[in-house]
Amino acid sequence: MRARGFQLKTIRLAPQSGIDQASVIGARIAQILIALIVGVAALDYAEVILAPILLGVVIGLMFSPVAKAIERRGLPAWVSGLAIVILFIALVVILVGALAMPLSAWIDKAPVIWESLKLHIADWKDMMASFQSMQKQLGSAMGETGGVMVKVDQGGGAVESVVTLGPTIIAELLLFFASIYFFVATRDQFRVAVLKLCISRRMRWRIAHFFRDTEQLISRYLMTITLVNIGLGCAVAFCLWLVGMPSPLLWGVLAAVLNYVVYVGPAMMAILLLCISLATRHGGVEILTPPAIYLGLHFIESQFVTTQVLGVTMTMNPFLVFLALAFWIWLWGPVGGFIAVPSLLILYAFMRNTIKMRDRVSTV
Repeated sequence: MRARGFQLKTIRLAPQSGIDQASVIGARIAQILIALIVGVAALDYAEVILAPILLGVVIGLMFSPVAKAIERRGLPAWVSGLAIVILFIALVVILVGALAMPLSAWIDKAPVIWESLKLHIADWKDMMASFQSMQKQLGSAMGETGGVMVKVDQGGGAVESVVTLGPTIIAELLLFFASIYFFVATRDQFRVAVLKLCISRRMRWRIAHFFRDTEQLISRYLMTITLVNIGLGCAVAFCLWLVGMPSPLLWGVLAAVLNYVVYVGPAMMAILLLCISLATRHGGVEILTPPAIYLGLHFIESQFVTTQVLGVTMTMNPFLVFLALAFWIWLWGPVGGFIAVPSLLILYAFMRNTIKMRDRVSTV
C-alpha cells in the first residue's frame, strides 16, 4: 500500500530456531532454580527473625475466630490482640503445669530407668559383639589401624551455651508474642492496605479471596486438629491407665502435643512409650502393649476421625505433607514442623485464587 508517497512493506520475521527456544527455556529454568536457592538460603539465614514472626502469624490465624467474636461485641482490635496473647500464655502455663510434676518425677527416676534399659541392651550384646568383630575384620581388610579418636571436653560448654543463647531465646519470645499481638490487632488494616495497591477489580477480588481462604483454612485446620489432639490425648491417657502404665496423664498430654507435628511426633511418642515400657515392665507382650495401644489409637485418629472431621476439601496429599514437613524441619527444626501444614494451606489458597480463577471469575 502507498500513503503520501511512501511505500509500506510488510516485514516478516523468521521464527526462532529450536536451539534458541531451548536456550530461552533453559535460561528461565536456571533463573527459577537460582531464585529458589537464594530464597532457601535467605530463610535459613534469617531464621532467628522470620521463624518467630511466621509462628506468631500462624497462631494469630488459629485464634482469629476468637478475635472476631471479641470484636463483634464492640471492643477495639487492640483489645482482641491483647486477649489472644493472654489466652495463649494462659494455655501454655496450664500445659507446663500439667507436665511439670510428672516430668520432674520421671527425671528423678532417669538413672534407674537407664540401668533397666542397659539390662535389656545387654541381651543384645552378643549381636553387637558379632557386628563389631565383623567391622574390625572389614577395617583390617581395608588397611585401617582401628584407632579411636577421643575428644575431651574441657568443661564450661553448657554454661557458655546458656549465656550465649539466653538473650537470643528471650528476644525470639518477645518477637513471637509481639507478632501475635500486632497481627491480630492490625490484620484488617493490613488487608485493606494491600487491597488498595491492586490496580484492577479482578486482582482485588483475587487478593481478597486469598486472605479470606487463608484465614478460614488455617483457623479451621488448627482448631479442628487441636480438638482432635485433645480427644486423642484423653483416649491415650485412659487406655494406658487401664493397662497400668505409670503417669498416664503425662503420656496423654505428650501424645496430644506431639501430634501437631505429623509423622515425626507420633513416631517419637511410640519410641518414648517403648523405652518407658522397657524400663518399667517385664515380658514381651506387656512391654509392647503401651506403644501398640498408642499406635492403634493414632491409626484410628489419622485415618478415620481427622479425615471425617476435616472433610475431603481439607485432605492433602500425604506425599506433599511429607515433603513440606521434611523441608521445614530441616530448615527451622520444631518450629518448621509446626508450620509445615499451614504453609501448604497458604500455598493451596494462593493456587486456588490464581491459577484456577478464570472459571470462577466468569461466574461472579
